[in-house]
Amino acid sequence: MTEKAKRFPLTLSSLADKKPGTDQSKRSVATPQTATKNAAWENSRPPPRTAAGAPPLAPSSKAMARPAQSASHVDRSGSMVSDGVRKAMVDRVARQGVSDAKVLAAMEAVPRHMFMEPGMSSQAYIDASLPIGHHQTISQPYIVARMIEIMRDNQQGGVLNRVLEIGTGCGYQAAVLSLVAKEVYSIERIKPLHELARSNLRPLRIGNIRLHYGDGMLGLPQVAPFDGIILAAAGLEVPQALLDQMTIGGRLVAPVGARHQVLQLIQRTSKFDWTSTTLEDCHFVPLRAGTV
Repeated sequence: MTEKAKRFPLTLSSLADKKPGTDQSKRSVATPQTATKNAAWENSRPPPRTAAGAPPLAPSSKAMARPAQSASHVDRSGSMVSDGVRKAMVDRVARQGVSDAKVLAAMEAVPRHMFMEPGMSSQAYIDASLPIGHHQTISQPYIVARMIEIMRDNQQGGVLNRVLEIGTGCGYQAAVLSLVAKEVYSIERIKPLHELARSNLRPLRIGNIRLHYGDGMLGLPQVAPFDGIILAAAGLEVPQALLDQMTIGGRLVAPVGARHQVLQLIQRTSKFDWTSTTLEDCHFVPLRAGTV
């Protein structure tokens, strides 16, 4: 796709599928949480909920130092996943009903396995949410594509100048959003995940994403309004602060509910009016206030 070349100075496939003997095999890629660390941490806590995303706000400039991995470990995670596997995932998402060509192209362009622990990279393209630590998950491919498609189905012909994501998580959805929106702002409330997303996105050299650490329920009033807002965690209702940060005609897509959750589309029709439409059942991690 032509967008890929514009948004990513490095070809995505060159990052994802380098073989041993190339420069990639010599490069150390890091992760702040190994699969072993995650398992030990999770075993000391209640079992994680299998859902999608996590919430958050406030700029942060420091990235956490990431422990180096061996080149063979990196090569193994890349060589497990081919462009064909990613395309098969996109074909499946299309069969599930997502028809927006730009969204499907973005899903095919972004290497999902690069946002996961190397030990889980072989599962990166299955249609499921997967744990990323801290009781949070990377959303299933279908729901990522579906929510972005809904947000793009606006009165501006799909044009999204400025988008806000609540719940950066590992950074995957922000990377997909960067290919369909001119500016992407993403908030994460869990500091290690905020730093993980920074580390995951850095090799892709994406110039139109701004990551913030803070309370996602407050939004980012200093850079509002937003043409689109997407929540990767479910609250009992959408915070009024986020509704106030929508443009007139803007669209917000969010899971809403406790045990039974539904995907909700909210459109701002005037300064003081919004409409709400319930779309389909879904399952996400809970939306929480504050930072940790």
